[in-house]
Amino acid sequence: MVIHLGSTLDVPPREQNLLLASAGMTPAHAETALDELPGIVRVLDTILTAHEPNMAIVLDRRWDVVKTNRAAAALMTMMFPEPPPWLGSVPNLMRLLLHPEGLRVHMVDWAKTATALMRRLERDVTSHPHDETLRRLLGEVVTYDGVGELATERRSADPEDLVVTSTFTINGVDIPLFTTIAVIGEAHDVTLAELRIESFWPIDAAAERRWREVVGLVPAE
Repeated sequence: MVIHLGSTLDVPPREQNLLLASAGMTPAHAETALDELPGIVRVLDTILTAHEPNMAIVLDRRWDVVKTNRAAAALMTMMFPEPPPWLGSVPNLMRLLLHPEGLRVHMVDWAKTATALMRRLERDVTSHPHDETLRRLLGEVVTYDGVGELATERRSADPEDLVVTSTFTINGVDIPLFTTIAVIGEAHDVTLAELRIESFWPIDAAAERRWREVVGLVPAE
């Protein structure tokens, strides 16, 4: 019954395990380290490579970057020739995009992107109420210059925008990108259920040409 209620209410597998534990039962969903799942790693690598020359990254539930393709790595190298100390040993997408010294300094429409990101992070904190790491991440980013104001401003989406774009200025060239998010369907392992693949796509043909010129990658064969 606990599992049935959790599934019906779309409770994430990790939270379902906590509900079961609270009811004195054994967790129903295993949690396996990603490096112990070589078949899944191979599939993720295949997906990341297939997205080239466009960027794609694998994130966990805490917005830590688990894997990247060559295009995403190339952008990071261009933006940060030397890894900044605030980034830490494991890059976190929220810090990358929201930190005052992060990618925001290379973005034209940062406030719009940041507002959308804050909505997603707040939703994640609500979905994982017992995750102190997520809560601390939210508490950290709202202290960044300009982010706290966005969190309280609650901008509404522009009805003329089909998607939220992130326009990066790379080598003096403005390139608008939008994102898509993919997850592993019907995953019963906690680790797999919490992974998501975020892909970045040029908004139109002109942006695609500019992106290919800047990144200098060709699609994988």
